Amino acid sequence: MNLAKIITALTIAAGLTLTVTTASAKGKPVGITSKLSNVAVMHKGKVVKIIRNQDNANTVSPAFAKTSRPCPPFCIQPMDLGKGIVTIGELEVIDYADKMTKGDNILLVDSRTPDWVARGTIPGAVNVSWIDLTPKKGATTEGIIKVMTTQFGVKLVEGKDDVDVDEAIAEGDTSKVFDYSKAKTLVMFCNGMWCGQSPASIRALRKFGYPADKIKYYRGGMQDWEILGLSTAK
Repeated sequence: MNLAKIITALTIAAGLTLTVTTASAKGKPVGITSKLSNVAVMHKGKVVKIIRNQDNANTVSPAFAKTSRPCPPFCIQPMDLGKGIVTIGELEVIDYADKMTKGDNILLVDSRTPDWVARGTIPGAVNVSWIDLTPKKGATTEGIIKVMTTQFGVKLVEGKDDVDVDEAIAEGDTSKVFDYSKAKTLVMFCNGMWCGQSPASIRALRKFGYPADKIKYYRGGMQDWEILGLSTAK
């Protein structure tokens, strides 16, 4: 066999090998970790599994493919949002969601506006828009009290009313109107490292006196969640 035929034969063989390898790779399982394939959580009263997309050729959705959103408002967010506030990653979010489903005093909070949430959220999350906690954006004292007491596990101190809370918020000290002893640990996220919505919610909560050690910031948000092919829920 001359040199040309040998090269041709090797090229064909290499091509076949590459094809087989690629086809095989498309069928390989995609775990969350090497020992964890999925986690079942409750979402709107139904069991939903957090699992990664099993298509090895899957790519990120167009909504999270942009690299250069205008700043402001889509500016890069810091890792550190304040003393005592812990910034976490996907495995920690999944662990908190699992513990929440099992009854721990935890709440996974999607801080985005409803139009973004409608596209899909992290299973187990509830939507409390950053606007609902931001007075400058129209949040009312009554609305803030409702969120704090009905969703976040905060108690209004006996004998206090909207006027007292309004004055306390204006003064930046709500310790005399809100009881945080049984407040939930909040795991807060939005669209990712370029999104300022969950940071805005966190800063508002800290101004209201919410304990820093009961706030966890998932900076990667939906951007990183989607990049890793993790499942979403409506």
